[in-house]
Amino acid sequence: MINEMASGLPDAAADSLPPTALAEVVGTAWDELPHVCTGRHGVPDTPDVLGAVLTADPACRIRAVADLYRLLLNQEQVFPATAPAALVLTCLLDDPRTLAEARWERRAGRRSLRAELLNWLASFADLVRLDVEDGVGAAQDLAAARAARPVLHDRITAFCHDDDPLVREAALAATALLMADPALASSVTRYAPAVREVLAVSADSYYRWIARERLTAWGEDVTGLVTAEEERCAALNRAGMLAEDPFDEGQKQAIRWLEEQPEDTAAPERIGGRRKDRTAPSPSAPPRPAPEPPVAAPGSEAGHRGPWRIAREEERAEWTFTPYVGVGPLHFGMTLEEITRVLGEGPTVSSYAHRGEDKQLVYADFTGSGIRALFHDSRLECVAADALTGPQVRLDAVPLTGCAPSHVENWLVHRTTRPDSLRYSVAGDPVFAELGLAIRSQRAGDVVLTRPLFLLHDWLDLWHALPREEWNRS
Repeated sequence: MINEMASGLPDAAADSLPPTALAEVVGTAWDELPHVCTGRHGVPDTPDVLGAVLTADPACRIRAVADLYRLLLNQEQVFPATAPAALVLTCLLDDPRTLAEARWERRAGRRSLRAELLNWLASFADLVRLDVEDGVGAAQDLAAARAARPVLHDRITAFCHDDDPLVREAALAATALLMADPALASSVTRYAPAVREVLAVSADSYYRWIARERLTAWGEDVTGLVTAEEERCAALNRAGMLAEDPFDEGQKQAIRWLEEQPEDTAAPERIGGRRKDRTAPSPSAPPRPAPEPPVAAPGSEAGHRGPWRIAREEERAEWTFTPYVGVGPLHFGMTLEEITRVLGEGPTVSSYAHRGEDKQLVYADFTGSGIRALFHDSRLECVAADALTGPQVRLDAVPLTGCAPSHVENWLVHRTTRPDSLRYSVAGDPVFAELGLAIRSQRAGDVVLTRPLFLLHDWLDLWHALPREEWNRS
């Protein structure tokens, strides 16, 4: 029997969504509601992402949840598709398939799909507390997101008493953040005790922060919670220092104590809360002038031969970079086959590692396109653009490939809005956590040029994430 109601929807959505969620999807004009990369080749549309959330394939579920963050909450912004997607997700929460557990890209440890969807909804609620001037999104999109809060609240609160403690905590976090809506103020007295008793003592540092922030906003005394958090951090720091000191007689005890502490499962990137940590320039000191944007090397002269030939501007493909989504025609989560189809060429080199009986793809070089694709669990998670022959990748129309490394670094440092975004690898490569971007250097004879790496959160620690062959690339 053909489901006429679902005609025109992706098969995944029509087949996997429960009736209430399917009705939400069918009743939404998605063509008029883009996400951050709607229309880009190979990037799924919002109905495709929603339809894959409950698919039977665990890898596809994990990829779909990652796409919810990358496409609908990208760079701390809401988009036209974000609020309608949130309403659909709340219709999935009571589906038995959301009890399936996995390790999700955004958080440590294993948890159910239900808990992870509630975490996404908490991130959504965290963002929409902010204002347009904070860069959350267009006024119209933010207004639509805020208008959805009462409905989301009504659909989520049932899970605040769930038997699964991870579901219960995530539901409470989302509920507390949604109550930033003045229309929900009457619910504060009902949920404030649970926020204090459950979230404020969670092993998850993000939940503890939400508890302190919300209780403060509700006029409650959080002095004890602040003191407890400071003491916790101080104890962890002391134990960490002892554990790293082989000459201290307390090292073994410190290591044992640290091992006994519950794992902090907080998201690697706190969504809305981190904005209050931004620092404004001192009024007495004029802001530094913006550095000149980097300029790509002009390339070798026509007819030049040899291993250090640098491609000229007209020879390079023009790609754009969207942080934590993808670069050019590639988006994170692609398989090798999908990349081959998009680029129109097969890999010239493929490297595999054996993990038990499984053979895992590590990286693949595409010489014609001038890129190296790096994988985890057979999915694209990092792209390196060759400094000499790779595509000219631009961020805000500024080139990142084949430039003087110091010029790119200076420009990115000035562009970065978070003081804790910049870190350095053991090799001195600048890594910008806010962007999912690392700038490595590559030799071109007597010249050194930028070899940008576009990556996901788990790859920010370059030393442990990159294979030996990438470190040996010079």
